[in-house]
Amino acid sequence: MTATTFTVGNFKGGVGKTKITTMLAYDAAVLRNKKTLVIDLDPQANATTILARTGNIANIDYTITDCILDRHSNEGELNFKTNPLESDFPLNKIIYNINDNLDLIGCDTSFKNFSDFIRIYSHDQRKQVTFISDLIKPLKNDYEYIFIDVPPTISAFSDNAMAASDYSIIAFQTQDESLIGVNKYISYQNFMVERYNISLQVIAIVACMLEPDDDLDKTIYNEAKNLYGDVVTKTVVTYQKRIKKYSRQGIHLNKYKNGNYDQWDFKAHNCFNEILNEIEAREKFLRSEL
Repeated sequence: MTATTFTVGNFKGGVGKTKITTMLAYDAAVLRNKKTLVIDLDPQANATTILARTGNIANIDYTITDCILDRHSNEGELNFKTNPLESDFPLNKIIYNINDNLDLIGCDTSFKNFSDFIRIYSHDQRKQVTFISDLIKPLKNDYEYIFIDVPPTISAFSDNAMAASDYSIIAFQTQDESLIGVNKYISYQNFMVERYNISLQVIAIVACMLEPDDDLDKTIYNEAKNLYGDVVTKTVVTYQKRIKKYSRQGIHLNKYKNGNYDQWDFKAHNCFNEILNEIEAREKFLRSEL
C-alpha cells in the first residue's frame, strides 16, 4: 500500500478548498474504509480545527511545526532544527486519530515561519520545494489516501504540497475571479512540473456553486467545462446548511436505529462521495495511459 497523495488548492481564497479537503478525506475514510491522512499546511489551520472538532479533540498540542522548530527556544527567538529530516523527532507524535480510518497532521500559526526555515537549504533549490515530500515519505506505506490543504498563495507551502503530491484537485466557485484562479493554478503547476521534474497531474476541478439556479453560475460552470473538459467534475458542491454546520461542530454522518442516515447528512456526504467516484475513475484512466 502506497498512498495516493492529493493537493487541494486554488490561488483564489474562499472557494471551498478546505471544505473539499476535509469532506473528501472523511468520506474516503468512513464510506470507503480507506486509510486516510489529512496534512494541513495552512497556518490558518482551518482544516485542523474542523477535524479536531470531528474527532472531539480539545487541543492539538503537536503540529507539523514541531518537525522544524524547537518550541523550547528562548522566547522571541526562532530556533530551527538543523537536520529535521535526520532528527529523532517521531512523526507519529504529530499524528492525531480522528476516527477509525482518518488521521490528521495539524498546523498552527507558527508554521508561517516555514519559508524562513527552508532557507537553510539555500544551496539546494530543489530541496526547498521537496522538504515536505521527504518528510512524509515514511508515512506513505501506512495510508491509501493523503490529502494536503494549503493556503491560496504562490508560496513555499504550495510549492511543497505540489512536490509531495501525485494529483491536484482544484476548487473553484462559479465566479469569474475564481475561474481565473484555476488557470493561474494550472499554469503555475505546469511550471513546477517542468522546473523540478515532479510528477503531478490535475485529476479534478470541483465547482462550488452558491446559487446553482443562477444563470451566471451555470454560464461560468459551462465555461470551465469548455476549457478543461472532463477534468471538471459533473458533481457540483452546492450551498448546504448542513455542510456549513460541520465547520462549527465537526463532520458527522448520523445513522438512525433503523439503519437509515439522517437525510441532510446523507445529502451532504453523497455529493462528496460522488466526487470521489469521479476522481477514482479518472485516476484509473490516467494510470491506463501510462
